[in-house]
Amino acid sequence: MAGTGEDAVAAEDDDALYVLTAVLLTPAQFPSVLGDDYPEACAALDLAPLADGYGLVLGQDGDGARWTVVVDDVSLVAVAIASWDCGIEYELSPDERSVVAALPGWPLAVAVAAPGVPAPHDPAAEIAERPALTPPDTSTWGPAQRRLGADEIALQWAAWREQIPEGQFVDPDGAEASGEAPEAEVADDGAESGARKGIRRVLAEAHAYVETPPPLGRVRSSFAPGDARTLRADGPGWSMVARTDDIAFVLLDEEPGEVLPVGRGAQLPGLLEALDKMAVRPA
Repeated sequence: MAGTGEDAVAAEDDDALYVLTAVLLTPAQFPSVLGDDYPEACAALDLAPLADGYGLVLGQDGDGARWTVVVDDVSLVAVAIASWDCGIEYELSPDERSVVAALPGWPLAVAVAAPGVPAPHDPAAEIAERPALTPPDTSTWGPAQRRLGADEIALQWAAWREQIPEGQFVDPDGAEASGEAPEAEVADDGAESGARKGIRRVLAEAHAYVETPPPLGRVRSSFAPGDARTLRADGPGWSMVARTDDIAFVLLDEEPGEVLPVGRGAQLPGLLEALDKMAVRPA
């Protein structure tokens, strides 16, 4: 395996894999579209949830077929991803001994294709020996789309936050208000019965995480400017993104397309502090 598309890796049978991209699958950093936590994301690929995680290398063989190569050399894949993100060429060449599995198909949507080979397609059944992986359906609102929405908020926190003036968010301890947010609807006063009930459930379940640790990866903490941290918590039917020094955003399966900004109130600061202490963090 090598590079990002134009290079190829020779396998034992002299076939080649043209590497298009790679992602990490670890307790602290995994494609959340695959599940609410790390074990669930691993289960989507029929992988055991190893403590150190995996690297997923997505590419095409010489016939254009899609393949996902799973490796246990997480550090190597992390360095490659960091280099590519900085615009630096990096030859991703895991040792064959680090290869855990070669899975047909891709578990994630990939917008590019290898040059000089047929268009991406699933391998023939007699070669694949198992059903091909396919990306989760995000065309309609549901768990996968909800988690992708939370990903976007975490990535573009400042843009989302500036759309919510002070006082125009759900107060978990009192009244509910609303504010506009890009590409989504924020619950208005008429949605109190659904949104408020959902938020109370989310906060209660998040509090329960502090007392009884949830599956690994349900609560993750990452860098934020200043002394703050960005928190991501997920649960059955909900996702929450928060800054430890600010408000939280909640997305619910039962509230399609809506983003619910939750004010700090009396309980949110302590909850976020407690969640941050028990959250998994990138190495």
